[in-house]
Amino acid sequence: MTLTPKSLGMTAAAGSAALLLGAFVFQALGYAPCAMCIWQRYPHAIAIGMGALLLFALPILPILIIGALSVLSTSALGVFHTGVERGWWEGPTSCTGSGLDVSQMSVSELLPSASSNASNLVLCSEVVWEFLTLSMASWNAILSGVLACLWLVAIARHQKVRWHGVADVS
Repeated sequence: MTLTPKSLGMTAAAGSAALLLGAFVFQALGYAPCAMCIWQRYPHAIAIGMGALLLFALPILPILIIGALSVLSTSALGVFHTGVERGWWEGPTSCTGSGLDVSQMSVSELLPSASSNASNLVLCSEVVWEFLTLSMASWNAILSGVLACLWLVAIARHQKVRWHGVADVS
């Protein structure tokens, strides 16, 4: 059985849906996401939308390309986030607290307001959950990379590209 470009794209989109659902389940279980975690969700939503568009009789190449770019971007964000968590490089000051100059801030800026939920504040440099020594950001990077491969194989099949000696994707 040969998978068509459409079925490969829809499979990859289903993978994005599973990852996004997993993120929401973890959030429901009390693992509050940081800002970078939220950023990694948007490309999955785009990939899901591209998978849905594949159900219609449209030119599929642009859809496949957008799907691939979206999961490649979330994979790259996952790699960057992993580096921030492991201290390999600095993350955005808006979510790591690094470089924050509190000397010029007022008390109201330093203390969260009563209407905000300060208990859900998570720094991007903190690992809140890990499995096999890898954080959620690391797993997102790896699994999104796999999904990107599916999208890229779908593009290759659509364009009838063959890699003889490496892998037959016909």
